[in-house]
Formats: sequence, structure tokens, C-alpha cells
Amino acid sequence: MMPEKGQLILDSEMKRYRNGETWEFENDINNVSVSDGVLLGLDGGTTSTVCICMPMIIHFSHSQLQSLPILSRAVAGCSNHNSVGEIAARETLEQVMADALSKCGSKRSSVRAVCLAVSGVNHPTDQQRILSWLRDIFPSNVRLYVQNDAVAALASGTIGKLHGCVLIAGTGTIAYGFTEDGREARAAGAGPVLGDWGSGYGISAQALTAVIEAHDGRGPSTMLTSSILQTLGLSSAEELIGWTYADPSWARIAALVPVVVSCAEAGDEVANKILLKSAQELASSVKAVVGRLGLCGQDEKGAFPLVMVGGVLEANTKWDVGKEVIKCISKYFPRVLPIRPKVEPAVGAAWLAWNFFMKEYNKELCSR
Repeated sequence: MMPEKGQLILDSEMKRYRNGETWEFENDINNVSVSDGVLLGLDGGTTSTVCICMPMIIHFSHSQLQSLPILSRAVAGCSNHNSVGEIAARETLEQVMADALSKCGSKRSSVRAVCLAVSGVNHPTDQQRILSWLRDIFPSNVRLYVQNDAVAALASGTIGKLHGCVLIAGTGTIAYGFTEDGREARAAGAGPVLGDWGSGYGISAQALTAVIEAHDGRGPSTMLTSSILQTLGLSSAEELIGWTYADPSWARIAALVPVVVSCAEAGDEVANKILLKSAQELASSVKAVVGRLGLCGQDEKGAFPLVMVGGVLEANTKWDVGKEVIKCISKYFPRVLPIRPKVEPAVGAAWLAWNFFMKEYNKELCSR
């Protein structure tokens, strides 16, 4: 059966990326400085992609994971294939891995494990498609793991253990949970069209709508009008329509969240209601995941970790969305254990790579 024309074009494009200039730096590297090799952890989202390179130390315990040094860090743009297309997403991921290895003087032959955690991985077919592409890049002995980006965010707060719930609220939002026996569940994360209203995009979209409603006389007047117009350098609400549809990218809209927070802190009732409703939406996503997995036991009084990640949840303002989310969740689950990670999700992905690798490595030792 002949491949379709579109597939031929895709294969041709990927071959060009694999065999182009991306990996030319390896020709200048002779020796691998890390005896056991290295591992790569990637966190790929709608806004940016981060790759962390760490040493792969075999004779090590899980409790020591936090002491693993970061050998290098590389940053690139969006790698969500739903946002930029599959070819562009793959090119970004390959380039950021090459940059991370180049910065620490390593090459693909020194890689022992890769954990690639990217948004847009929502189904086993997504995982298999990315795994197939990764196997074309790395030697056959490299262990490869593909997850949704929410999994790396959870691991960043649990030192690589998959147990508990993570809530991400940045440009987009998702709640994702794991039980200790491996069951998993998610809520939200379907993108703005399908209602991720607790996200940065959702908050900003509601604020823009409020400005238009106030202008039309369909809604109350709000400080958001003058604040948003001033921030964008516009002179009227009519101009806001053109600005929005000129480039309706998620991250561009979500960048207005600080304006909404500032107005709420200044006492604007419309902005305050938007943030309160958003906190309730985020809490409902967590509630759904915890309930489906039974993370807090049958009596709903058990303790479970809740890892909170993303710009919307950062505790850097007086109007703390994350604090309001915890307040809402605590009404249902009083023993929730909120965790604000001290490391970024890409580090969590690297810890996951180590844990996944060691689990397989130890299993192989036992079978000998």
C-alpha cells in the first residue's frame, strides 16, 4: 500500500530535520564527561519548551534525586502539535534536546533515558507517534518515555513519584492524578474552545468580553476597560475587536492576566468575579480527578498531595488565585496537602526519566 502524499511530505520534512544541522555539534565532541551517561527531561507547553540534562547515576537512591545536578538547560518555543502543527512541534523538540546536549558537551550516544512530557499528548496514539519519531533520533539502547506535560509537573512536586494530583493553570489548564497502583485520571485540558475557563486564556477572554459588554451597555462598567486599553496601546473598545482577531493565539490573550489581577486588587467588582469564578472552575477540576481516583479514601478524609503549577497559581500578588483554589478544595477535602514545587516541571521530567529507567534496570537485574 502506497503512503499518502501528505505522509510522504511529512517523512521528507522529518528526514531533513534529522539529517540537517541540528546534530552537527556532535562532530566536535570526542569524550563523554559523565561516566554513566546523561538523561534528558523535557517539559513542552503551549508557551515554551524546556529541556534539562542531568547525569545518569546508577548507584543512587530515590531519596538522593534532589541532589542530582543540572548539567545544562535549554529553552525553545511552543511544542504543542495542536497549536503549531506536528512538523514544527517536532523540530522544536529536537532542537531543544540538541541544544541541551551541546551545552554540557554530551551527544546522543551518552543519553541513557529521555522523558518527554508535552501538552497535546492526550491519547496512546499520540504517545506512539512521538515514540516512533524519537527512536529515529536516538540509539536503540536509549530508554524513551512520553507523557502529558501535566505528569512532569506532578513529578516536580513529588520528586518523581506518580501519586497525587497536579493542577496546572498557565496559558491553559489541566488537572491530572495518579494512584499508587497506577490508575490515572484527568479533567479539563481540552483547550479554550472546550472550556478551560480557569486558565490564563480563560481569565483574559472573560475580561475582554466584559470590556465589550460594558461598551455595548450589556454589562456593568469596569476598570478593565481603561486598564486593558492602556496596556495594549488602544484608544477605544472598538479597536479591541481588531486587536483580538488579528492574532487570537492563546498565549497572547493569556498575557493579560496581570491586568485582571491588578484591577481586582484595586477593588473592581467585575475583575474580582472573574477571578473568583476561575478559582472555582480550577477547584472543580481537582475535585473531579480526586473523586474519580478516590485519592482521599472512601470517607474523603484522607491526605493526598496537590501540586500546583503555572503562572495563574503563583503566590506573587495580593489577589492569590492559588490560595483561593485551596480554600475551595479544602471544603471538600480538608486534608489536601498543597505543594508549590521549588523546581520547574522539566526537572520533574528528568526525575521521571531516572525513576522509569531504574525500575526497568532493576527488573532486568532480578530476571538474570
